[in-house]
Amino acid sequence: MAPETSPRLDIKNICTTIIMVALFCAIILSWLPVVAQSTSNNGQKTTSHHTNNWVVIVCTSRFWFNYRHVANALSMYRSVKRLGIPDSQIILMLADDMPCNPRNPRPGAVFNNAHQHINVYGDDVEVDYRGYEVTVENFIRLLTGRLPPGTPRSKQLLTDDGSNIFIYMTGHGGDGFLKFQDNEEISDIELADAFQQMWEKKRYNQILFMIDTCQAASMYKKHYSPNIVSIASSQVGQDSFSHHHDTAIGVYVIDRYTYYALEFLERITQTSKKTLKDLFKVCPQETCISTPGHRWDLLERKPEDILVTEFLSGNREIKPVKYLVELEDILNISADQPCLSCDIQLKNEDTFQYVDPFGMS
Repeated sequence: MAPETSPRLDIKNICTTIIMVALFCAIILSWLPVVAQSTSNNGQKTTSHHTNNWVVIVCTSRFWFNYRHVANALSMYRSVKRLGIPDSQIILMLADDMPCNPRNPRPGAVFNNAHQHINVYGDDVEVDYRGYEVTVENFIRLLTGRLPPGTPRSKQLLTDDGSNIFIYMTGHGGDGFLKFQDNEEISDIELADAFQQMWEKKRYNQILFMIDTCQAASMYKKHYSPNIVSIASSQVGQDSFSHHHDTAIGVYVIDRYTYYALEFLERITQTSKKTLKDLFKVCPQETCISTPGHRWDLLERKPEDILVTEFLSGNREIKPVKYLVELEDILNISADQPCLSCDIQLKNEDTFQYVDPFGMS
């Protein structure tokens, strides 16, 4: 005769089964957003749904013989402006003032080509950090938002969790460090920790980090924050080389990796379909002499699904909101019916008059 089964034991088994099924469903559901974001629909590239683009360009070198590093930074600045990113969303840090250097045979100008076709300094360059303002402390404070009260808006990186940021750095470096002003250096660990602070404070959506220096790949080895893709001009143990010399100026005018990266960027437009995978190929070893490095394991998306213009263009996506903003129709307000919510009341008489700024009393 078979033994009776305890009802209490059956209830216990049923509860255990229900809990296991619930946990399994929870795990599956938690992965669905990632899978949906990473998968292309009908062969089309996925989008990051970011709302704004920012650029940080840093030249860390001083002295005339480092002319090419200033030209690198100014050339990159010119390219991102051409693609539509305004000065209000570009932070430019130049450690030396090459246009006004006494050795410069063309005062007020910086060229990235021996034929001197383009003055990359131009007439509309806005340098936000200049000379001895370009320090490791100021750079980390800029990234993390830990700036002193009263810091001008032009010296602030006003990003949020919808911001894609392109960070370009050039100068002299080594295994795990980049020199600033030939006086101090930022380490790979300090840079990685600064990016982690940015992520925790919701200061970016994705970061494209590009660095042109010797042993450049060492500067992204310690990165551990999500959504960062990195490009380096050389591997650990390798030098990064300059491109060509200008006998009229007496120095090299641009670095090799930056030269070919700019050549790529000058051929794209705001509607370009070029991806980060295309950008990775701009300077192969036979062209650069050094071996460029790339790291994208921290991304949720594949490089071939990310457009270059998601970082380097003035295009932006619309971010939907769930509230209404009621605007008063000030166009229909007459002079006799003042706008109660306006700072400036309309008057019948003229409020302003022209005053000669150079008038003689």
